[in-house]
Amino acid sequence: MDGEELELFERSLRHATASATGAELDAALVELGWHDALEVDRRASVALLFGLQGEAGSTSAALDHLVATATGLAAAASTGVVLPAIDRWDPPGVVHGRTLQVAGLVSSAGAECPEVVVAATAGDALVAATVPTESLGLRPVHGVDPWLGLHQIPAREVALPAEPTPVEGSWTDAVAAARLALAQQLVGTSRTMLRLAREHALDRVQFGQPIAGFQAVRHRLAETLVAIETAEAMIDAAWLDGDPGTAAMAKAVAGREARVAAKHCQQVLAGIGFTTEHDLHRFVRRALVLNGLFGSAKSITSAFGAELVESRQLPPLLPL
Repeated sequence: MDGEELELFERSLRHATASATGAELDAALVELGWHDALEVDRRASVALLFGLQGEAGSTSAALDHLVATATGLAAAASTGVVLPAIDRWDPPGVVHGRTLQVAGLVSSAGAECPEVVVAATAGDALVAATVPTESLGLRPVHGVDPWLGLHQIPAREVALPAEPTPVEGSWTDAVAAARLALAQQLVGTSRTMLRLAREHALDRVQFGQPIAGFQAVRHRLAETLVAIETAEAMIDAAWLDGDPGTAAMAKAVAGREARVAAKHCQQVLAGIGFTTEHDLHRFVRRALVLNGLFGSAKSITSAFGAELVESRQLPPLLPL
């Protein structure tokens, strides 16, 4: 897409994410041709949509679509996709003969589908198993971020109604795609937290002047901006590098910097930031959950450390 097309596409997506969420946003994305644009310019499509979803606090089934297309799961429009459980990134299912052991998460869109497809390991192979949604005993997640609409699948075994089909795609590629998308969404969420803190600092008056003029407040806002720009730079490097390991680093950095942004913005907002009267709490909650999807900053960093100790080799430097 050229510059004018990207600008028009961004304006359309911004309006859609700001005015709709859930099923309404999914319908808007179909109308806007986001799924077709994904085939033409994957980076721009993912970066724009997930960044804007983070800014608006909206949700869609776009993450399900990314995982399905990256692995080559032949999921129909009426079929949902099972995602890994919080802080996990391995395939959510394991096939044992004619049964499927599964534990993970399903989006609000997937929960409405009569069937869901599960990426599962069968020995050394990756397969796709399709099972009725009602057999999974879905439980709505009403915890930190109920607005995200996630449903949990308790660890259970279900009978396979049909033989699983081999998957041509790579689960590693699916995880990398999901991590880049979530990293972009974390940056968008962080930007909204910064906006809310900045607006409060300009409006809140103490000792006869806006608190935005106080050096401590300005330092908090500046450090938040540095954290966001650091995450964006790492995401840009991951897109250019195209390596799953770099995508993991980008997700870890974005998750870490989102927590930094939440801490500083909460300090700027002070007491009002702890209340449900202010919007900050929704974006802090969203950042916490997004950080956990497909591996948190802590777990990804720990996995990298263990890998480095075992291999005794440093990863290659990113191209500059």
